[in-house]
Amino acid sequence: MAVVAGLTVLRAIFATTVDLRVDEAYYWTWSRESVISFLDHPPLIAWFVRFGTALFGDSNFGVRFAGLLAMLVMQMLLADIVWRTVRDWRYVIAAVLMMEAAPDYGLMMAKIAPDTALIPCELAMIWSLVRLTQSGDQRWWLPAGLFGGLALTAKYTAILLVPALLAFVLVPDWRRRQLSSPYPWIAAALALLVFAPVFYWNATHDWASFKFQLDRPPQIVGWSARFFVDFLGQQFVLVGILLLPIALIGATMLAIRGYRNRDPVSILLSTAVIFPLAFFLSRAFSTRVGDSWPLLVWPIAFACVAINLKQWRQEAPHSRWAQSGPAILGIAITTGVAFDAAAHLYYIAGSANYLRNDDPIGKEAGFANVVAAAERKRKEIGGRWFVTSDYRMYSMLRWHLRDAVPVVQINERARYIGFRHPVLDGPVGLYVAPKDNARAAVWNGTGATLQPAGQADLAWRGYNYDVYAFQKVTGWNPVFSPIPRDPLYEARPN
Repeated sequence: MAVVAGLTVLRAIFATTVDLRVDEAYYWTWSRESVISFLDHPPLIAWFVRFGTALFGDSNFGVRFAGLLAMLVMQMLLADIVWRTVRDWRYVIAAVLMMEAAPDYGLMMAKIAPDTALIPCELAMIWSLVRLTQSGDQRWWLPAGLFGGLALTAKYTAILLVPALLAFVLVPDWRRRQLSSPYPWIAAALALLVFAPVFYWNATHDWASFKFQLDRPPQIVGWSARFFVDFLGQQFVLVGILLLPIALIGATMLAIRGYRNRDPVSILLSTAVIFPLAFFLSRAFSTRVGDSWPLLVWPIAFACVAINLKQWRQEAPHSRWAQSGPAILGIAITTGVAFDAAAHLYYIAGSANYLRNDDPIGKEAGFANVVAAAERKRKEIGGRWFVTSDYRMYSMLRWHLRDAVPVVQINERARYIGFRHPVLDGPVGLYVAPKDNARAAVWNGTGATLQPAGQADLAWRGYNYDVYAFQKVTGWNPVFSPIPRDPLYEARPN
């Protein structure tokens, strides 16, 4: 309790004091619009942000509050899943502390992301199915269907949990009873009903979001070990050098035991880890796998570790590895918690910049100064609005100015389907873009005239990450709603 409380306080301080990252500001712009769904993701993350800002205003803490709350909900659900399976508080505590020890959660849950909304929903779905297994009450399929649908409205990767659900129904000896019951089918219909608004939005917009997420061609011809090694290295950093192999071993051992004994809970948990990871690993041979993609996997893997360790020690009381498992896990948890606490203090109270260009927080923490410089320049040239060619700067301009000045992105208009069109009430604006990637081609054929107007450095703790150029814009007639496949409409995943 002391560890959880202490790191929760550190996350709250981090959430309050450290600048929003660009994607967090992007999700905040979503929360300001009345739109059913969005190009990049389904809408649940926007609802989370709207909930936090309704309580605490348009502040760093307001935007991130739902993430802080979600972390505690995740831990409570994880604790109850493990408790109901092993009935031993020692393993419950281990599962909860594994969440704190993994930087992906103990540190990074202080920032908002679609996974912040996805993970509580998926754990609530699994919790409902554990209750179903133990009670035999088929009505538990109904909350499982509800939370499964909500998971899909958080992030499309929730679809990777379907094989685990199928295995949960079909592999144990109860398959005939499950398939003959109306409740699993009602649950599936309920999940689709919850997801229906997202499906409707896609159907009425040329399947824009589905195409956006599926249009990820391989970045190389054939395969290469480079992306694969990058993915593994990334997971060692984000999950933990010791905790990652422990999680993989625990999920694998639980899968072997679960499928051998046809145990529904073991099958559900282990398959929910192994299948998504296998998918990500297969993708990692030909393309870069995003650091957030596997976030839905590891909390379930931590439950697998705790449950497997308890069962393994009971089955093999004389096994040296089984009996030393708690000590090894304790070392992994202790070192992970210490690292997360140190990382929090580094960002909250530190002044050095040890990672420089590789710092994931630092390279997005200096936008306030760039926006302030851009605002001074806008007033100097008599501009009435901003224009940019990158969703990151679009988001940061809207966030730091709190929508006091109109902002528009000239290209990638598919990102803003259904958004309110900004009112550009003057002939002069300021174009803000990275100096080395100003995307001059997007202005071809627009009739606009651009004149250099200065620049500003994107810097954090004495290290320059980028330079943003300012240009005065006149004679531009914006096209807010270009047709699909127009160069100004198309957007690509980043």
